[in-house]
Amino acid sequence: MSLKLYTYKGCGTCRKALAFLDSEGITYTQHPIRETPPSLSELRKMAATYNNELRKLFNTSGGTYKEMQLKDHLPNMSEQEQLDLLAKHGNLVKRPFVIAENTAMVGFKEDEWRSKLGL
Repeated sequence: MSLKLYTYKGCGTCRKALAFLDSEGITYTQHPIRETPPSLSELRKMAATYNNELRKLFNTSGGTYKEMQLKDHLPNMSEQEQLDLLAKHGNLVKRPFVIAENTAMVGFKEDEWRSKLGL
């Protein structure tokens, strides 16, 4: 199995996820999330994984989220507006962001990853 992994180099959670994948011998390609955010189709796939709860895809603790006051604005935005925002601003996307043919995950919870990756 090969994973497409969006990460940020300064993210401790991303480093933990990478160490986990390396220790399990799982192949992945790494992409810098700020420079190359996930595509709209990848975001839609991820949203479907989380019952279309788009808020789960947002990095709610990030500076950009707070600067844009998205806590107040997201409830009034359409699904398409939210997806467009995520696709344009990689720093708004929760990370790590993992896409594979048969799975999609945001954040790193080892138990969830083990289950979804069949480990």
